[in-house]
Amino acid sequence: MLRILATAAALLTALTASVSAQSEGRVVLVELYTSQGCYSCPPADKLLGELAERDDVIPLALHVDYWDYIGWKDIFAKPAHTQRQRAYAKTWNERMIYTPQMVVGGLHPVVGSRPMDVAELIQKHAMAEPVVALELTRSGDSVAIVATALSDVPAAEVHLVRYTPEQTVDIKRGENRGKRLTYHNIVTSWQTLATWDAAAPLELTAEAAGDAPVVVIVQAEGYGMVLSAAQLR
Repeated sequence: MLRILATAAALLTALTASVSAQSEGRVVLVELYTSQGCYSCPPADKLLGELAERDDVIPLALHVDYWDYIGWKDIFAKPAHTQRQRAYAKTWNERMIYTPQMVVGGLHPVVGSRPMDVAELIQKHAMAEPVVALELTRSGDSVAIVATALSDVPAAEVHLVRYTPEQTVDIKRGENRGKRLTYHNIVTSWQTLATWDAAAPLELTAEAAGDAPVVVIVQAEGYGMVLSAAQLR
């Protein structure tokens, strides 16, 4: 099993390296729905950490709260993350949600501990034609955002996300009791800034105080395709 996981991880690295060389700056958003109380989540958490080292992927860990009842309360969990995952499931006509689940590009759900499946989806999205050009510029405690449609695109929402790059936690109870686990790109806030009809370029400024990285996501309304994503670390 360890050899299989190592091979899959190597394939993921090779595929994403190839994508980075060929995608000319196309960045893929990967959302991981995870929990400190989930026994099967650590491999997906580790995989997200590997993705965080790449420049062609923006991986975000959204810790959910529905595992808290089994003995360990996830210190990063937010009800809003669970609500976002449920909204995706409703969009896809799925009745159940689970962890670890990754969502690639807002469109494709995948088990987060399957590196080869994740790599294939990242490659698919990275090779797609860009539809929105997105530029971010930091000035003090604010970020200027400029988005321009490169083709016909649907109405979209513009989101601003902040995250903690890395934190290690000692799990004292629950399914992962006794483990010391390191988490990456832990989402701490998620704010919807505006809606955009793409008829004209979007220009806005948002508050972004502090040193935490800033991610801006342009996503089709109704939990649709991620049209563009960019970050300032």
